[in-house]
Amino acid sequence: MPVQRFNHFNLKAPQPLLQQIRDFYVDVLGMREGWRPPFPFPGYWLYLEEDAVLHLVEAPSDGTAPNIAAGTFDHIAFSCTGFVEFEARLRTMGLDYKKVSVPGTTQQQLFVKDPAGNGVEFNFADSDA
Repeated sequence: MPVQRFNHFNLKAPQPLLQQIRDFYVDVLGMREGWRPPFPFPGYWLYLEEDAVLHLVEAPSDGTAPNIAAGTFDHIAFSCTGFVEFEARLRTMGLDYKKVSVPGTTQQQLFVKDPAGNGVEFNFADSDA
């Protein structure tokens, strides 16, 4: 059975960091909170269009959760439109970001960190820069 497409990514954090992460992805990326199965632990599912692409889970407060900074995760990337408006939005929100031009193209990228320090990359195709 071949892999067909990306499904979701999951981030785990203690409260109140979990709420800050949720707010970042809703307020900055425009994701929306949506239906989530009635799991026996707190969390959120955040959607892009009809897909729940980010699952947020509250880490246990007893310290049994793995260190959220551990591992090899570097960043998640999104294809975007409206480069000028989005860059202005990041500035208005006071977020530190890095702007990169992809060599040999007119593609632009913006890089930010979410409240937990996870990398988030926004890619703007040649015609959107």
